[in-house]
Amino acid sequence: MTIGFLLRRLGIFCLIVFAAATINFMVPRLRPTNPIESRLYELAAQGGVRVGQIKEMVRIYNEKFGFDKPLYVQYANYWIDLAHGDMGTSISFYPASVRAEIMRAAPWTIGLLTVATLLSFGVGSILGALMAWPKVGPYVSFLVPIFMTLSAIPYYLLGIVMIYTFALVWPILPTSAAYSSGKNLEWSLDMILDIAKHAVLPAGSIILTGIGGWGLGMRAMMVTIMGEDYMNMAESKGLRPRTIFFRYALRNAVLPQVTSLAISLAHIMSGAVVVEVIFAYPGVGYLLFRAISGNDYFLIQGIVLFIILSIGIALLTLDLLYPLIDPRIRYGKN
Repeated sequence: MTIGFLLRRLGIFCLIVFAAATINFMVPRLRPTNPIESRLYELAAQGGVRVGQIKEMVRIYNEKFGFDKPLYVQYANYWIDLAHGDMGTSISFYPASVRAEIMRAAPWTIGLLTVATLLSFGVGSILGALMAWPKVGPYVSFLVPIFMTLSAIPYYLLGIVMIYTFALVWPILPTSAAYSSGKNLEWSLDMILDIAKHAVLPAGSIILTGIGGWGLGMRAMMVTIMGEDYMNMAESKGLRPRTIFFRYALRNAVLPQVTSLAISLAHIMSGAVVVEVIFAYPGVGYLLFRAISGNDYFLIQGIVLFIILSIGIALLTLDLLYPLIDPRIRYGKN
């Protein structure tokens, strides 16, 4: 890997972030209505604000949030604030900052989706490889229709089925929130078990659908490498089937899966929006839903930008580390 290649990748990353941040700034401002005014009228309809006060409050909030300034001034202030890590103040959760709200929700999404993604990847890839391995026999062939069914079911639909099964028919698991109400977050075994119990249903719906997709993908990759020269050579050397399976077949077939895994991990910060909404799980996806429902202009903008940066950084890291994962790949001049 050369310095020139590294600089080019960093330059492309900065250009993508700049373009994405600019689009993120412009798109919400294309809406014909003022987000502050829309939110205040909603509060007035609910009895939270008197209609006669709205115009004065709109003027005050416009001045506070910068909507009374020209667009180019807003854009300049936008980049100045981003340079200081300031994403603005939430309208729905005022006076809380957007960054504070995202940082509050991000650990729940990271914990839930990281564990669910890694488990579904590991279990699905191993079972998918075994489905294509001829020496296993017909003992795992019954998994093919099961995996096809799981991969075709949307995870949120499976979540609804799991709520009905394990919360209504057999009420053994909680259906909402990340931990029991009335408890304080603390590092204790009881708290960890309570959080794990609340995460079983949302994580289970993601894991089951993910296993089907990863398993079918791994089975297809294993089928493509079965006739490769290195596989035939390994068999001709008399190596044990277990060694051939793990060191030759699985190791080579899993490389495209690792790329897909990295992309999936990069998208973790976007959250499983529908699952988090169904289970009222306090992650980034549920926060985005609440921001959209409440016309929270700055919170939506901050979450989208946060997701863009997370995906960009993850893909840049994958691009730089991929030669270590696959030694056949070399960046730079030949």
